[in-house]
Amino acid sequence: MLEEVLEEVKSSMDSTLEALRRDLSAIRTGRASTAMLEHLKVEYYGNQSPINQVATLSVPEPRLIVIKPWEANLIPEIEKAIRAEKNLGLNPANDGSVIRLPIPELTEERRRDITKIARQRGEDARVAVRHGRRDGIDMLQDAQKEGEMSEDDSRHGQEQIQKLTDDFIARIDEIVKNKEAEIMEV
Repeated sequence: MLEEVLEEVKSSMDSTLEALRRDLSAIRTGRASTAMLEHLKVEYYGNQSPINQVATLSVPEPRLIVIKPWEANLIPEIEKAIRAEKNLGLNPANDGSVIRLPIPELTEERRRDITKIARQRGEDARVAVRHGRRDGIDMLQDAQKEGEMSEDDSRHGQEQIQKLTDDFIARIDEIVKNKEAEIMEV
C-alpha cells in the first residue's frame, strides 16, 4: 500500500515538473525557439489546429523563426494568430511562401516582466507539488483509518512523501533559477 501511494505521488510530481518545463520553454528569452509558438492555434478548414500541424517551423538564425505553411492560403491565418497573441509581441513578415518572425532584442524592463512570469509559473508548480503531497498524506491517513496500514507505517510514509516534496521543490527552484538566468542574459 505504501509503495503504491509513493509511486502515485511521485508520478503526480513528475508530471508537474514536466508541465513546468513545457511552460517555461514557451517563454520568450530573446532567442528564437519554436517552443514559443507551440500553443498557437490556426484556423484550418473550420477547425483550430496547432501551428506545427499546418506548417513547418525552423530556426535558421538565433533571432529568426521561419514558418513554411503547407498551404499558401494559410499565411494570413497564421499571421493573424501570431498578432493576436499579445504576450509574444512579434511582428510577422511574409514573402508569399514563408513567414519570417524576427525576434527583437528584449529591453531590461521586459526581461524583468518575463522573469516575474517565470517565477509565477514556478510558484504554481510548487503549489501543485504541495497538492500532491497533501493528497498522498490523505491517502495514507485513510489507509490507516481503514486498518490497512499501521500508524508507524503511515508516519514513515508521510516522512518519505515530505522528502519527495522537498526534492521536487528544490528541482523546481533550480529550473526557474536557470530560466531566469537565461532570460536576463543579454
